[in-house]
Amino acid sequence: MTLAPPLPPGRHVDLPGRGTTFCRVAEGPPGAPTLLLLHGWTATADLNWFRCYQPLSRRFRVIALDHRGHGRGIRTKRLFTLEGCADDAAALARALGAEQVIPVGYSMGGPIAQLVWRRHRDLVSGLVLCATSRNFGRSLQERAMFTSLLGLSGVARLTPETLRRRVADRIFERRLDQSPLAQWAADEIRRNDPAAVLEAGWAIGRFTSAEWIGGVDVPASVVVTMHDNVVPPRRQLKLAESIPDAEVFTVPGDHASCVADAHHFVPALLDACSSVVDRAEAAVGSERPRHPGPPGRC
Repeated sequence: MTLAPPLPPGRHVDLPGRGTTFCRVAEGPPGAPTLLLLHGWTATADLNWFRCYQPLSRRFRVIALDHRGHGRGIRTKRLFTLEGCADDAAALARALGAEQVIPVGYSMGGPIAQLVWRRHRDLVSGLVLCATSRNFGRSLQERAMFTSLLGLSGVARLTPETLRRRVADRIFERRLDQSPLAQWAADEIRRNDPAAVLEAGWAIGRFTSAEWIGGVDVPASVVVTMHDNVVPPRRQLKLAESIPDAEVFTVPGDHASCVADAHHFVPALLDACSSVVDRAEAAVGSERPRHPGPPGRC
């Protein structure tokens, strides 16, 4: 039996000229700021954020989408790019009527969030970056690994769909227990397009924001997973140091903290998002013109 956890309402949204994607929307309180949740590599929006949806929606409007090639995201024969994902996310936000959003990126979602700011500055009022970095392919070993994924993606595109799914099923049988939640997670991952996911890994390895991330001009928070063996904490902290006035929120967990250590991760994420909103509102207030008071009496 497959049992999905409680999830916000989901819908398919057509993005003209781009394709059809799947998203979840939790409306939150009236007039609440909008968070745009951007998931990590090989995951889906639900897999990445299912423990965060309800706590976040108590204060914020929450929009979460499946990136292209992941879950029920856009399917295309074009090469996967992080820039394309950033443009998809911005197009979805606008299609759903959001005038401004706070991109919240986890792992691969971090570069996508950074690119949403860079490519759609009028849309972004703040940034929250979690378990992520300015770059992912620094060492020779990392570059070789990421580069190899592009070649594998070509093979995956030529492999019949039934064979790809059969291989995935065998992997899940070995690695996942048979609990309903684990079976739901396996079903989510099986939605991925293996070729696009491999291309995504190649894109991650080529990404760097080192030359421009220092120009971020909106409030930012960085959530650092302090025992992360996928994105080293030193790189996460370097990202925070590179962004003017970024605030750091630490989680005593590894790269899967958003799910496996949610009792630590979710409070840190809430504090990080609230900090961005509070600083953004304070900045708007300081920019309002001061009207002179009534004339003094002699």
